[in-house]
Amino acid sequence: MAVRDIFQAVMGFDDAGTKILTQKELDAGTSVDTILNDGLISAMDEVGERFSAGELFVPEMLMAAQAMKAGMELLKPLLSNETTGSRGTIVIGTVKGDLHDIGKNLVAMMMEGAGFEVVDLGVDVDSEAFVRTAVEKKADVIALSALLTTTMPAMESTVKAVREAGMATRVIVGGAPVTQAFVDQIGADGYSADAPGAVETARQLIAF
Repeated sequence: MAVRDIFQAVMGFDDAGTKILTQKELDAGTSVDTILNDGLISAMDEVGERFSAGELFVPEMLMAAQAMKAGMELLKPLLSNETTGSRGTIVIGTVKGDLHDIGKNLVAMMMEGAGFEVVDLGVDVDSEAFVRTAVEKKADVIALSALLTTTMPAMESTVKAVREAGMATRVIVGGAPVTQAFVDQIGADGYSADAPGAVETARQLIAF
């Protein structure tokens, strides 16, 4: 099955190969849904499983995500929630006062690779921007990232802003200083210590 070649290209961290093979499948009339789910998404699911098993590490995850993104660039103009069954919309960003984005970028790419529509607000994002964008995009989940302990209070203020707005949007948080105890303290809906875990947490919250 030719779509399997796309899977292998992503697993081999081959950006150019993924793009060429994706275009080849589109030209052959293979459906966007098949390319996305059986090629790109299944590869990123496999990457997540291997990371969890200790067989892959963050650099490999980043390279696989970049390869996946190369294929996604060709599919995006053809995508719609109706035809591909988007798993949901995620608004993601690094909280106010924090300019670190490597972890956030990895989570965003993994989320996209898992079939979510991702709206990345970047770094140093205030609570009002998270709430406003989540309302505009009808987001299912807001994902907050922080690397500095000094910016963790911004997570709490964002969770509070979401609750005060009466939104049904779930909030997940992550980053080096974040713990489950902190998540419980601020009333967030979920937490993960790594990118694959964040994807699974989002899946569970949306399914719930």
